[in-house]
Amino acid sequence: MKQYLDLVREVLENGEKKEDRTGTGTISIFGMQKKYDLRDGFPIVTTKKTLFDAVIWELLWFLKGSTNINDDLTQHTPIWNDWADENGELGPVYGKQWVRWENNEGETINQIQNAIDTIKNNPDSRRIIVSAWNVGEIEKMALPPCHAFFQFYVVDGRLDLQLYQRSADIALGVPFNISSYAALLMMVAQECDLEPGIFTHTLGDAHIYLNHVEGLEEQLKRTPKKLPQLKIAKKPFWDLKFEDFELVGYEHDAFIKFPIAV
Repeated sequence: MKQYLDLVREVLENGEKKEDRTGTGTISIFGMQKKYDLRDGFPIVTTKKTLFDAVIWELLWFLKGSTNINDDLTQHTPIWNDWADENGELGPVYGKQWVRWENNEGETINQIQNAIDTIKNNPDSRRIIVSAWNVGEIEKMALPPCHAFFQFYVVDGRLDLQLYQRSADIALGVPFNISSYAALLMMVAQECDLEPGIFTHTLGDAHIYLNHVEGLEEQLKRTPKKLPQLKIAKKPFWDLKFEDFELVGYEHDAFIKFPIAV
């Protein structure tokens, strides 16, 4: 994951200090992009331990259309706990928008299924897009979508995916986002009988919180290890469960704890 370390290094060296919503303060660059070719291995950060189990639990929670942490999420990972209300509710966040978007007539749209259908039936379409940025519901969300929308691209038997992330917490969020969208790309590629290809990660406000600098500087001293492989059971897309994912050969350096800025 040299690309990730290059991202960290570039922001530390060239970023500008900027205030933020949390009051923590950041070093930030606006407009960055990194590419990860899944044919080289599964893109997961190896210079610290990334909690892959939590990545998959969260992704499957999104795909269920869930918006409450008590719906088979909080017992596996506390990733959303700090934003949930006393009942565990987050408002109409990612899961709602991905698979239960409501149009003006009150009809429910499954954007993920629509994307899969388009990939299968009209692979040259330039409209294979899933958006979590529902302007009419932003104010109801505990946290507006950071990874706002993504687009699929089919060429030569290969499936690529590009994500636009409006706000990118490089120490904590970005490693999760890379692995989550890589896993989603593999799931959709398998469902559509395509080879998973390139994940393009486009970042808007790419930032490092000031209290994360020390940990990231430690990470930059470490040498990336060989990427592992992700094996996914040969099952229909919507039937995949947590136990159907196996990360093989994941070698990593020690975990680095970063405080969450809420």
